[in-house]
Amino acid sequence: MPPALHLDLAKINFDAIEVDKEGIRKILPQRFEMEHLDAIVFSDPSLALIVGYKDCRSDEFWVRGHMPNYPLLPGVLMCEAAAQLCSYFITVNKLSEGDFIGFAGLENVRFRGPVHPGDRLVLVSKGIKIDRRRAIFNVQAFVRDAMVFHGDIIGVPIRRSENLPAG
Repeated sequence: MPPALHLDLAKINFDAIEVDKEGIRKILPQRFEMEHLDAIVFSDPSLALIVGYKDCRSDEFWVRGHMPNYPLLPGVLMCEAAAQLCSYFITVNKLSEGDFIGFAGLENVRFRGPVHPGDRLVLVSKGIKIDRRRAIFNVQAFVRDAMVFHGDIIGVPIRRSENLPAG
């Protein structure tokens, strides 16, 4: 049985984009094939809640090989999109001392349905525990009205200057 919903998505206006891809790029460091968040459509810092989406396109790198003749968005990329949404929330609300939030772990993850090219993967993230050392978000993802993924995303602050390779 899927978990209780964090938010009634019918109340979200997906045409009223709060932050577009260019705005996301100003906050998140991912580029090229690793950009997995297209827009933010709702954010409420008082509820530690944010909603965004990824539009799955037929020209993405995973389509050709996962799976031939039946392309499925890999679960790991669903998790990455969710992690980027959480990182955006933490960074823009200045809830961390790092330059961005690094992916530190996953717990209680379940995949409940397929995501194909042409689908919009809607992500709802709710902060469960946020402090200066780590953040835990419960994430739910949907295609149309169906929950296709849920789980907990754990992130830690990363400072770019502290994690450069020697030499």
